[in-house]
Amino acid sequence: MLTIAHLSDIHLGQDHRRDRGKRARRRAEQVMAYLNALPGPLDAVLVTGDLADHGLPAEYEQVAKVLTSRHPILTCPGNHDIRAPYREVLLGEEPGEEPVNRLHRLPGADVLMLDSSVPGRHDGLLDDRTLDWLDTQLSEGRTELPALVAFHHPPVELHIPFVDGIRQFGEERLAQVLGRHPRVVALLCGHSHTPAATTFAGLPVLVAPGVVSTITLPCEGGSGISFDHPPMLAFHVLDGDRRLTTHYRAVLLD
Repeated sequence: MLTIAHLSDIHLGQDHRRDRGKRARRRAEQVMAYLNALPGPLDAVLVTGDLADHGLPAEYEQVAKVLTSRHPILTCPGNHDIRAPYREVLLGEEPGEEPVNRLHRLPGADVLMLDSSVPGRHDGLLDDRTLDWLDTQLSEGRTELPALVAFHHPPVELHIPFVDGIRQFGEERLAQVLGRHPRVVALLCGHSHTPAATTFAGLPVLVAPGVVSTITLPCEGGSGISFDHPPMLAFHVLDGDRRLTTHYRAVLLD
């Protein structure tokens, strides 16, 4: 059985003018403290994008400190991240503008973290390089094992107008790749700052809540974004029958 914690959108460095930079860091630190204090082990902690708010090297230095854990940390970029400093500070690589795609071989399953960011834009797209990489990785190696595919932008509407306008587009190309690989059991994403579950290409789409803030539904009224809701995360449990169960948790602030 595989147990993964999933969080997203920590936005370290957010809006220093209104002291939200310190607030964002505090919320992310509390979530990580909660995970690090768990009595049992996790196979991994996934963070699906928007690690930094402005993509600055100093923000990624904060990210590296805050995402310190006894559990393996797996990340992918979001629309607020910038690939060159992300690579240099977080991955220890030469700065470059290629998509940041990574395969992680966990006990009993593969996790593929994809880069759905589009430099200079807030909407998302898995470009041809990324889709070719995904197709190849799913075709090779431990093909007998289940796989989880993660990225920042959801490839479907979530019925939140602002989010739907900057979701992942070109999704029919992703569906074609997924259709060739029945070992994929679910898609994991963030970006929407709300816990959500839907389907795409016959697969579950499980959206992590936002740590820094929560985006509310039209029926809830208000401005559409709340800084009062507590930070949240998801736990995904994959059993031996390839059945994935998700639990959402709020982390109460001190």
